Amino acid sequence: MDIRLMKFLRKPKFFGTNDIKPWHHFLFWSVYFIFNTFRWSFIHNDFLLSLQTNLIGFPIHMFLAYLNAYYLMPRFIYTQKYVQYVIYILLALFVMLLIKYNLTYYLVSKDVMPESSEIIDSLTIGFAVQSMIGEVYVISFFTAIKLTIDWLRESSKLHDLEKRQLKTELRFLRSQVSPHFFFNTLNNIYSLTLEKSDQAPEVILKLSELMRYLLYATKKPRQDLTSEINCIRNYIDLERIRFDDSLKIDMNISGNLDNCSISPMLLIPLIENCFKHGASKNIGEMKIKIDVKIEDGFMDFNVSNSIPNINKEYVYPVKRGGIGLSNVKKRLELGYGKNDYDLQIFEEDKMFNVFLKLKVI
Repeated sequence: MDIRLMKFLRKPKFFGTNDIKPWHHFLFWSVYFIFNTFRWSFIHNDFLLSLQTNLIGFPIHMFLAYLNAYYLMPRFIYTQKYVQYVIYILLALFVMLLIKYNLTYYLVSKDVMPESSEIIDSLTIGFAVQSMIGEVYVISFFTAIKLTIDWLRESSKLHDLEKRQLKTELRFLRSQVSPHFFFNTLNNIYSLTLEKSDQAPEVILKLSELMRYLLYATKKPRQDLTSEINCIRNYIDLERIRFDDSLKIDMNISGNLDNCSISPMLLIPLIENCFKHGASKNIGEMKIKIDVKIEDGFMDFNVSNSIPNINKEYVYPVKRGGIGLSNVKKRLELGYGKNDYDLQIFEEDKMFNVFLKLKVI
């Protein structure tokens, strides 16, 4: 059993708590009393006798049921004190047996067990065993209902907790764009201002737009695809400053982006990895190709970059499970169904490729 559920069950819960109102108990016992009265009236062919015996028996049923479910089980079963539980439940059954026998004998009928083929006017073993079995049946029935309600309520709480944790984790993952990018961009802006370059205002504007998107878009579970693409463009434009003419970027978009939505900042880590593990490691010309195609409610997103021209022992970090790609995988698992996406990673013609097919409508 789940540890949190055990802790929950071990806490004593009293009448009317945990969203179970007094009228729920009243309704349960009323329906049970009416059903039992009519059932025994048909067995004895005597409605008055059945009513009288049930008026005596039901207070005993209720006392034992509440005693077991709200006191004995929390105190002994949930704390694994089984011997003490058996002793106390048997003692309670025996005391209630004496009360039931005397009340029936003196208030209803000398025959305390009319369902028997012979008259029982004393406290016999047969009467004791049958009465105790009947009480155990009622106790078990009531306790099973209570435990079921407790389990359903706790399951609902755990489900709500998991949903809150999921939202928190998704927000955290959406915020994991490398801080190195911002430091590098600020350094570039500083250099441009020293040179009094005309590019400085444009770069500051793009950085401002990107940061605004990062701060506000990540609070939403979905963002329109057009905004996400604009964010990618701003990101690429800022990275161009670092690499000048050595960086060749080809970006193609086809299809209608209207009414398409996506988990915000889902694609940026894939683009960032091209620069972090591709462009920054490359010697010579660097190529990055980005293709976005919208068709039949799905987006085909393909990003590829040339593999760094360094020693053969170099292993592409993203393929080993870099932070960027791990981030994307985790967010896809948390935010999308299994049939809503397909992620493929492969090398081909000296290019490292990431292909993502994603439901966007």
